[in-house]
Amino acid sequence: MFNMLKTAVLMAAITALFMAIGSVLGGQQGMMLALIVALGMNFFSYWFSDKLVLKMYNAQEVDETSAPQFYRMIQELAQRAGLPMPRVYIIEEDAPNAFATGRNPEHAAVAATTGIMRVLTERELRGVMAHELAHVRHRDILISTVSATMAGAISMLANFAMFFGGRDSEGRPVNPIAGIAVAILAPIAAGLIQMAISRAREFEADRGGAEISGEPRALASALEKIHRYAQGVPLEAAERNPSTAQMMIINPLSGGGLRGLFSTHPSTEERVERLLAMATAGAR
Repeated sequence: MFNMLKTAVLMAAITALFMAIGSVLGGQQGMMLALIVALGMNFFSYWFSDKLVLKMYNAQEVDETSAPQFYRMIQELAQRAGLPMPRVYIIEEDAPNAFATGRNPEHAAVAATTGIMRVLTERELRGVMAHELAHVRHRDILISTVSATMAGAISMLANFAMFFGGRDSEGRPVNPIAGIAVAILAPIAAGLIQMAISRAREFEADRGGAEISGEPRALASALEKIHRYAQGVPLEAAERNPSTAQMMIINPLSGGGLRGLFSTHPSTEERVERLLAMATAGAR
């Protein structure tokens, strides 16, 4: 219920941003048009954003025949988590990463790159995929997928404000500085909304993933390893669609600038520290 409330708040906040940019672009008429577009985007995001994200990453669905070991791993973890079997995807990318998507546990999908499957041991990979299934169990996959789609749309709309200017409620051209300000501030605002809901979510998924897999140390080791590799191997699809980065288990974007300042992920060091503390407490 709480995550459904967060999703509603997210959609309302992004809708308000759409309307603000629409007002800059076309005054009152632009604001109303933006409201209609935002409502349509909310509907689209709820039903289809998971398919859009999987297509962005060129994810290929696999089954017990095409990827038996990986598929059976997900099957076993889903049973341990008390979840329906999700759809399973593999992404042909050297960068090690993984994510979950879908609107609910009955319509969920998990995806992993070929890079993460090469880099991690079987125990570490189990920890990572258990983390993704924890996102499914906590019902926050809808939030991450919707926010990725909507934040990307905000950035595109903001670019229109910068390059084409806009009109006020009287139909007069607005100050070009206002258009530039909207183009800069709107994506930052969308990023802040994503950041606010993403960091706490990652800690909870780490805890849930450790419980599902039964091996918090393996997940901690996986996070450290992915963090090291991800810094040197870019995930091209994420670089092209940065609003989807918050869906990954580790931030896949090359650091620097606003991307580093407004990271949607907590520090890997703190996540590892919490997992090791969990493992120590469990050993007592």
